[in-house]
Order: sequence, then C-alpha cells, then structure tokens
Amino acid sequence: MVKGIYTAASGMRAQQWRLDSVGNNLANLNTDSYKREQASFKANPEMLLRRTGDDGVFLNPFGSHDNAPIIGKLGTGVELNELYVDFSQGAFKETENDYDLALDGGGFFVVTTPYGERYTRNGGFQLGKEGFLETKEGYPVLGQNGPIRIQANNFKVDKEGHIWINGEYAEDPEALIGREDNEWGRVALLDTLRLVGFERERYLKKQGSSLYQANEFSGEPVELEPEDRPQVHQGFNEAANVDPVVEMVQMIEVNRSYEANQRIIQSHDSMMGTLINQYAKYNG
Repeated sequence: MVKGIYTAASGMRAQQWRLDSVGNNLANLNTDSYKREQASFKANPEMLLRRTGDDGVFLNPFGSHDNAPIIGKLGTGVELNELYVDFSQGAFKETENDYDLALDGGGFFVVTTPYGERYTRNGGFQLGKEGFLETKEGYPVLGQNGPIRIQANNFKVDKEGHIWINGEYAEDPEALIGREDNEWGRVALLDTLRLVGFERERYLKKQGSSLYQANEFSGEPVELEPEDRPQVHQGFNEAANVDPVVEMVQMIEVNRSYEANQRIIQSHDSMMGTLINQYAKYNG
C-alpha cells in the first residue's frame, strides 16, 4: 500500500508540471513571438511482484528452475522527461511600425547582451538613443557587420533581410555596401540581418524577455544560408503560437488527473488505517 501512495504522489507531481507549463502558456497568450512549453513524461521502471515468502526457485539434480514465482508487475509512477519549447510558426499581426520585424520560417535574430549573444524570435524592435536598432530591453540587434545603426523613417527591410536606406542621408556614406535602384527608389544597402538556426532548437534555454541561450544540447548557432533563411516581414509581429482552446482542455485534463491521483492516495490511506486497526484488534 505504501508503494501505491508513492506511485500516486508521482502522478500528482507530474500533473503539477503540466499545470505549470499550461498556466505559463496561457499567461503569455498575448506575448509577441512567445513559444509554448510542452512537458513530456516517462514511466519509472516497473517492479516484478513475487509470492510472499517464496522466491520460486527449486533445486533438483539437473539444476534449478522457476516455478512461476512472478505474479505480476507493479508500476512505480512517472517522472518528468523534459520540458521543451514548441517552435512552430505563430500568426502574423500587422502593426505598420517600421521597427517591427517578423520571421516566416525557422531561425532567430541575434542580439548582443552584457552576457554574450542571445537569440530571439521577437522582432518588436525600437530605435535606441544612439541610433541603433534595439530590443525593448535596449539590446542591439546584430547584422552581418555588427550592430545596426539606422535613422528614423529612413530604412526599409526586404524579405531577404537586407536593410536599405537613402544613401544621401547616411551618416557615413563610405560605410554603405552598395547602391542600386529598387522598388523604394534610389537606395543603398546598409547591412543584412544576421539570422541563425540550431541543430536541436527545442533544447534552447529560455532567458526571459523572449531571449534564448544556446547550450550543449541545442548545439552552437549556425549562420543560415540564403536558401535556408526565413523571410522577413517589416511592419509585422509574430503572435504567440498558443491555442487557448487546446490549453484550456489540457488544464481540465490536468485537474481531473490530479484529483484521481488524490483519491487513490486517500483510498490507500484509508485501507492502511483499517489494516492497522484490525491488526491491533486481533493481536493487541
């Protein structure tokens, strides 16, 4: 009976992990580019049940054999296997803000922080005080040539991530990569957004503020080749990939599973109390 209590308790703990992930998903339903968390579990090793006081091994002149000593198996509960991030694409929200960029496809923007490079899908950027394109927290966004310095209302980003400006108003015209005529008129190429991918992105570690950190499980960032780069949409934000209906259904499932395990513990406790009382009654 004690084993049953521990098994049910592990089930309650597993449901608590699920509830935490579902609650976090619902709390970030309106957070730009938020990626839902998903908990997965694995069963603990099963125990073989044998007859009490009999190991089932019999000796004979030819050796030994088992006389069906095992009467069944007992599960020992579950444990958290991993809490991973689902990086499926979120919907686009039009903002008409030139500083908002959304990625259509796999990949991440690269920003520099006091703790090193970090990666994000949140393209809700702004113009910093020193003229750099920054996150809302003030971390500069990196292009292939370093931090991107722009001027208000004087830049365009195409779907390939190229940043174009009117060369006549550039602070340092000699730093411009080249000039050409395109759909925006006579412009100059300032830089190209640095976009990276990971071999196992689901293992990226969340850092808060929509930032992710690479680790040994995700692998190091890989610069994306032109054919592998996601399309960049200026004037859009990527919405969270959370379906509130799915999350609410999961929350109901979690509550019912938690209550079922709770009742199992109560039943085992009641049976153990009855056993102790009966034993004391006849052997007291």
